[in-house]
Amino acid sequence: MRYELYYWPTIQGRGEYVRLALEDSAADYTDKARGRGGIASMMRMLEGRGDMPPFAPPFLKAGRLVIGQTANILHYLGSRHGLAPKAEAGRLWLHQLQLTVTDFVAEVHDTHHPLGVSLYYEDQRAPAKKRTAEFWIERVPKYLGYFERLLVAGNGAYLTGRKATYVDLSLFQIIEGLRYAFPNRMKAFERKIPALIELRDRVAIRPNIKAYLESDRRIAFNEDGIFRHYRALDP
Repeated sequence: MRYELYYWPTIQGRGEYVRLALEDSAADYTDKARGRGGIASMMRMLEGRGDMPPFAPPFLKAGRLVIGQTANILHYLGSRHGLAPKAEAGRLWLHQLQLTVTDFVAEVHDTHHPLGVSLYYEDQRAPAKKRTAEFWIERVPKYLGYFERLLVAGNGAYLTGRKATYVDLSLFQIIEGLRYAFPNRMKAFERKIPALIELRDRVAIRPNIKAYLESDRRIAFNEDGIFRHYRALDP
């Protein structure tokens, strides 16, 4: 099947978690909004009057199916491309973990936009600084500590054992994003999560992921995405 991924063409954002899964599994896909007329096509689908229109990007067109929400898309792709356990209990557990990643991604975004997405960062500098401090004191240890404990307890190369899943790819993206947005804070924190750092390194050298990271398909981090680097937030 040839998939069509719809997401904003200039940022990694929430669509990057889907891109990583598609790339790792060598799936046949088109990043539609990055092509000619792609944005207009995406907007038409969002404004469609069908029975099950997507709420917002990212969404994936797979044959007649249109699947929205990052975790939901990954749940669909995982079992079809060897990135999820075969047993239902394992698939649900993985979906639960990805939803936890989704919660964390929202908290990352709120470090630079704690008051509202319609305001510029410059309009909320002081609240952003306060939110970021709390984020690193309370939230990062809570979330990354949780995944660190799972890796250590599992005693495997990947989160659920010997085979990589889409959650492993998502955790790679989390580490990469935090390194970009908060290089100073992250450098100090990494010693507390050695298993996660090893996982990041393991994912980075997977052949298809390595090729993707070295290609122009991988959009660079920038200050329009979820992970943004502002010097005032990373002393």
